[in-house]
Amino acid sequence: MTEFDPEKFEEKYVYYFEELESAYSSAYQQLHGQYDSQVLKAIDRQVLSESEPVYEGDGQFRVELPDDVDERVGSVADHDQFETVLERLVGEIERELRRTFEFE
Repeated sequence: MTEFDPEKFEEKYVYYFEELESAYSSAYQQLHGQYDSQVLKAIDRQVLSESEPVYEGDGQFRVELPDDVDERVGSVADHDQFETVLERLVGEIERELRRTFEFE
């Protein structure tokens, strides 16, 4: 585990790539099997691949999503689980980032 440094997080893909990858993967695995796999995969591949984790201070992280989320996933955006899965997945990623960097 690399010790967390907020200043290094500005260049997160240089210093924390493995930790970020692990947090995203763990969040995905936690929801796998709970929701429609088509919805989960579309969000993972089309939305989260272009998302940006941001450190806000005080051990809190936020995941910025691209502006065109609905367009990226096409008809999947109309699925009744879409908003729920998106919110849960983003929340799990933020929680995994806190856990990975030992804030909780």
